[in-house]
Amino acid sequence: TIIVDVKGRLICMVEGKQIYMIESHHSSYGLENHGFRNLEQEHWNLNVPALYEQAIRRHEGVLAYPGALVVRTGDYTGRSPDDKFTVCEPSTEKEIWWGTINRETTQAEFNKMHQRISGYFENRDIFVQDCYAGADPLYSLPIRIITEHAWQSLFARNMFVTITDSQSLNRHVPEFTVISAPGVTAVPGLDPTSSGAFILVNFARKMALIGGTLYAGEIKKSIFTVMNYLMPKRSVMAMHCSANYGRDPDDVAIFFGLSGTGKTTLSNDATRTLIGDDEHGWSDKGIFNFEGGCYAKVIRLSEEGEPEIYRATRKFGTVIENVKLDAHSRRIDFDDDDFTENTRAAYPLTHVEKADYDGIGGHPGHIIFLTADAFGVIPPIASLTPAHAQYHFLAGYTAKVAGTEEGVREPTATFSTCFGAPFMPLHPTVYATLLAERINMHNAKIWMVNTGWTGGPYGKGERMKLSFTRAMVRAALEDKLDNVKKVIDPVFGFKVPTEVPGVPAKVLVPRNTWDDPSSYDTMAKDLAARFQDYMVQFEDKMTDEVKAAAPRA
Repeated sequence: TIIVDVKGRLICMVEGKQIYMIESHHSSYGLENHGFRNLEQEHWNLNVPALYEQAIRRHEGVLAYPGALVVRTGDYTGRSPDDKFTVCEPSTEKEIWWGTINRETTQAEFNKMHQRISGYFENRDIFVQDCYAGADPLYSLPIRIITEHAWQSLFARNMFVTITDSQSLNRHVPEFTVISAPGVTAVPGLDPTSSGAFILVNFARKMALIGGTLYAGEIKKSIFTVMNYLMPKRSVMAMHCSANYGRDPDDVAIFFGLSGTGKTTLSNDATRTLIGDDEHGWSDKGIFNFEGGCYAKVIRLSEEGEPEIYRATRKFGTVIENVKLDAHSRRIDFDDDDFTENTRAAYPLTHVEKADYDGIGGHPGHIIFLTADAFGVIPPIASLTPAHAQYHFLAGYTAKVAGTEEGVREPTATFSTCFGAPFMPLHPTVYATLLAERINMHNAKIWMVNTGWTGGPYGKGERMKLSFTRAMVRAALEDKLDNVKKVIDPVFGFKVPTEVPGVPAKVLVPRNTWDDPSSYDTMAKDLAARFQDYMVQFEDKMTDEVKAAAPRA
């Protein structure tokens, strides 16, 4: 039996005797400030073992061998971008990049959903995690994650910068709050969403509401959206990228890319130190992680291919979503995609043996744009000029990988400006300008790396071997490609190296990998035309030099 004593502490009782106490550190800034009343039990800042107990007792997940918590997210196994809305209100109305990415809703709609959630939680248990976004104390944002489920509270504890000092927790006042209530669903037709899920962000109220979906990635990306709004106001470049460094914390590399392009995989390198796998800021001091953990795709994960991630999934405290589990042995089958291609593992940075737990590094010397080219025509690695970098940062070309969003069943060619349009509330040129300033100031080398298809488009070609990609990235970061012979790609204008240690020369020039070179030419021109069609919207914002970096159809 779990009881609450007069001080609000949780105590486990067996046959009337106290067995142990569950630490629960309250903030003096209570839940009534978020509109909650008549709650059953408040679980404040529970630690990992306590959250395991709660999750398993509530049948939210099962314990896998040798220690991870395995959960299912139901119908939603990826993000729901069509159900995400931003409140249009006077203080931010003129700043938001409104359109198909940042869809607007009203304050009245937000208030209605907030009241619905508040009513839903009456006489129910609630879980609270007080933490920070932003590893650099100078730019840290105090946040609060309120969830219906214990496992989502554990997810938040893994993903953000935790607070371990009880006095700091007592004084914690959030500057932004996310409330996740999967049991509250929207009604299409009555509510603005296209399904039962909803994600509503209100910058004026400093609050985000999530309902109808158990997919924990919505919590993570809501805070990322907030940081992407706030940081540029402080001259910090907000980036959808992973980061690591070599022997020296000033030997930093960053990897831009959408989910599934290889940010987490390539930044987890045994020869380098991981700073973070997905979200960072670039200030006048250098790089800092927005998060305190990793959220890795684990479909077909193997110890041989991705040893650092594999080892993290075997540790106590890791939450793994939507994987198949053997009922008898409790071992995970990472190859099974019956539930989704977008199987995920959330774990703290401390689960990575070679990571910088402070989450801070110097200024990047190398910038890598990752694309999973479904057409099979982008070179596997190429050197970019600063003008190329600005153009392709605005374009953000890649393929949406199966499962990362609802409805995506196979790789689909897409453009996502800044390599993360769904999370960028400001106009893309705000971020592009900051990036250009940083590149020019620190003379960073820029690379395009294609982790997608070679030898033909999706369905005919094959995915680039991870061993080849790792060899190319490593050679670039060790400056081994600076003096090798390069050829100019006739369509994209990139400088393509003709030799890379450990990689067959034929692979480096994509036209050479196609059985029919004329088909390659047709496909390359088709992709170039798609670039031009998409980039028309930014023409008035681009310099002549950046316009000249466009692919030639």
